[in-house]
Amino acid sequence: MKEFRVLWITLLVIAVATPIGLYLPRLMKAGAAWGEWGLDEIAHMIGYTPAGMKKTADTWKAPLPDYALPGQEDAPLSRLSLSYILSALVGIGACGGGGYLLARWLTGRRGKSRA
Repeated sequence: MKEFRVLWITLLVIAVATPIGLYLPRLMKAGAAWGEWGLDEIAHMIGYTPAGMKKTADTWKAPLPDYALPGQEDAPLSRLSLSYILSALVGIGACGGGGYLLARWLTGRRGKSRA
């Protein structure tokens, strides 16, 4: 675990820095964060909503929409910042846990085939 200390510290710093994505667009009066536009924002930006976006817009529902806890979507920035950090930690945990389980499964299978 010692060899991964720098990785974990880096991931923690990135998770704590995620609220920058909330503050910068508001400070620069840029609207939503880049790439996080909804159908209405796309229509406003380019003048129409692409048919493919309309068709697939409701295909996936995020577990934490807008990176906020349920009912907290319009909360003050300070509370949303905590939700962003929580979302980042959940994402890091899910990806790290999935990677760990995959590695265990792959190394377990390889070990059995050699015997």
